[in-house]
Amino acid sequence: MSVLEIKNLHATVETPEGTKQILKGVDLTIRGGETHAIMGPNGSGKSTLAYALAGHPKYEITEGSVTLDGEDVLEMSVDERARAGLFLAMQYPVEVPGVTVSNFLRTAKTAIDGEAPSLRTWVKDVKGAMDDLRMDPAFAERNVNEGFSGGEKKRHEILQMQLIKPSMAILDETDSGLDVDALRIVSDGVNRAKENTDVGIMLITHYTRILRYVKPDFVHVFVNGRIAEQGGPELAEQLESEGYDRFLAAAN
Repeated sequence: MSVLEIKNLHATVETPEGTKQILKGVDLTIRGGETHAIMGPNGSGKSTLAYALAGHPKYEITEGSVTLDGEDVLEMSVDERARAGLFLAMQYPVEVPGVTVSNFLRTAKTAIDGEAPSLRTWVKDVKGAMDDLRMDPAFAERNVNEGFSGGEKKRHEILQMQLIKPSMAILDETDSGLDVDALRIVSDGVNRAKENTDVGIMLITHYTRILRYVKPDFVHVFVNGRIAEQGGPELAEQLESEGYDRFLAAAN
């Protein structure tokens, strides 16, 4: 069982006004098979946490540690983190003109596994995963995220997750911009990946609606760059009814 351990993580970002501290001492442990919901208001640092873990050069880690199965994540390059089992589904996936979805997926799988998958098995796996996510087969020949709707982009992220089979998945506002049907399909994909691979999941969201489909084991309230409170699924329901006011007041 994989373990992602974050201890006292601090991170800064450069702004026109100077260096700004975003993460202010994050402590969090996620084990394989667990789903952790990270909830909080805009600007609290949730996405910064996701991108800092993935190795985005915009964010500088100034203190703390991150390990995955005992290995120092912060000493790894971005591609080394991916090969170690860390996966990020981005809130705003970028377009990759000239690269088809099928080529992108097989290249990613080859890079992570260190060898190309058997073509016959791979074609079957891709078709099955796309069927599960109700994706038209023609989708595989489109350029990555080019002209995709919001729902198509999010399905493509979960398609990657299902095929790559990471040990830890960070899902940054995967529910953003999805209608009810797309939300259910994407959520089913997340649940299916968890059942099939025992992946640990960090699910970043503003709202509880996705948590009706992807049931969290733990809920963490993220405010002002750190975890202000944590609990079980009942905490998400409390946030839905009460909002974040009391946490913001305490932080200020």
